Amino acid sequence: MKKAELVFVPVPGMGHLVSTVEIAKILVAQDQRLSISILIIKLPGGSESKVNSYIQSLSSSISERIKFIELPENKVGPSDLNPTFFISTFYENLKPHVRNAVKNLVESWSGRPDSPRLAGFVVDMFSTAMIDVADEFGVPSYVFFTSGAGFLCLMAHLQDLSDDLGKDITEYSDQPDAELVIPGFVNPVPAKVFPGAVLDKDASPLFLGNFRKMRKTKGLLVNTFTELEFNMIRPLSQGEFPPIYPVGPILNLKTTDSHVGLGGTDDNTTDVVTWLDSQPPSSVVYLCFGSSGTFSGEQVREIACALEHTGVRFLWSLRKPPPSGGPLLPSDYKDVNEVLPEGFLDRAAEIGKIIGWAPQVTVLAHPSIGGFVSHCGWNSTLESLWFGVPMATWPLAAEQQINAFKMVREFGLAVEIKLDYRKDFNSFFTGNDPRLVIVKAEEIEKGIMELMDQRDTNTRKRVKEMSEKSRKALLEGGSSYSSLYQFISDVLDNMP
Repeated sequence: MKKAELVFVPVPGMGHLVSTVEIAKILVAQDQRLSISILIIKLPGGSESKVNSYIQSLSSSISERIKFIELPENKVGPSDLNPTFFISTFYENLKPHVRNAVKNLVESWSGRPDSPRLAGFVVDMFSTAMIDVADEFGVPSYVFFTSGAGFLCLMAHLQDLSDDLGKDITEYSDQPDAELVIPGFVNPVPAKVFPGAVLDKDASPLFLGNFRKMRKTKGLLVNTFTELEFNMIRPLSQGEFPPIYPVGPILNLKTTDSHVGLGGTDDNTTDVVTWLDSQPPSSVVYLCFGSSGTFSGEQVREIACALEHTGVRFLWSLRKPPPSGGPLLPSDYKDVNEVLPEGFLDRAAEIGKIIGWAPQVTVLAHPSIGGFVSHCGWNSTLESLWFGVPMATWPLAAEQQINAFKMVREFGLAVEIKLDYRKDFNSFFTGNDPRLVIVKAEEIEKGIMELMDQRDTNTRKRVKEMSEKSRKALLEGGSSYSSLYQFISDVLDNMP
């Protein structure tokens, strides 16, 4: 029985790391021949302790065939971590560290009769520079694509326009209402929902270059499932693209792990659950905008006014923007009154609760939750579907606009607050973007009322049906289970 070792190189962010760990767990559980090493990459700005806490929390529950290798810190300052630098330089500078780590790993097997063989690298969509290192070791590369197939279709089409027709994709930044026919999409896709990175003069060539490199790999593990994105998976599978393995939804659903390393505590979770237990079924709207999502004080006050006008019960995860030049991650307010309308907490005391960090899996699983106002990050989107909770869309950055477009226009699984809200590409991690147009309370109120209207059975019915399909996909014989089996078979066949 030949044993195979895969080396995963995830992006140094908790969302990407958690997804990587979850798929590693599934892979080693499905085949005893596989073992996995996950390279841990450090970032400045306070993330190291969170990553360490998360890894330590796994020590008693994770397979001995999954191990973590900590790389030396890549010496950069927080001001260097703008997205363009991250895409272009950060991983290039990491190549010697990755090379040495894998060299030491292979040497540690020397003389062991039961040792595995290096079967390949699995890189993130942003760490494609490591494909060069895999080539040096003479092993194939694969991609773990942590977003959905629709985003992959869009980027593949934009790359083709750039490479084959010489189109400057950044021109669409001045043509937000221009619409493109994208293979896999039923509706024309407006440029205003393109990822901000592809519209940025500096980042666009680098971002498209990453997707160009993906086409040279042996296959892409995509965190989606066939029943959700069949129309989008099909053109990728039929075109000039590596094999596509829809293996999702890959989620961390263990509530005992979900808060570790992300700023939460057991006391936070207990307090939230106690409050939710006192609310009627499907009566609470949950507002959360991801681990990095924040708003200006003016926008916070518009959200508060909207909630007050609706009279709907709410649980609101409200985070403070990071200070200029400080840590990259948001923090909790010491006193939320500083950004809320005067007297709001007193007036809303009977129907609402404002928290900082949110134990999201626990919240979405609770029967009192009836809707989710979300930034449409892909993990959050899949979690909402898994638990059968309809979403109202309010994207902020990355590929969240195209996720929102898919959920509202393509799938009918969400209602719209905004589809095209977007923070500036280079300012997302540094706090507020002064150029953003404030979303007024009336627009927010309209979306929340539509989301929580129990008479709108069509959206809720479709979400519940998709919830069942997402769970079946991972069961033995399900579509994602079968894709994982095929991926493992192909890894073993491709092993040098």
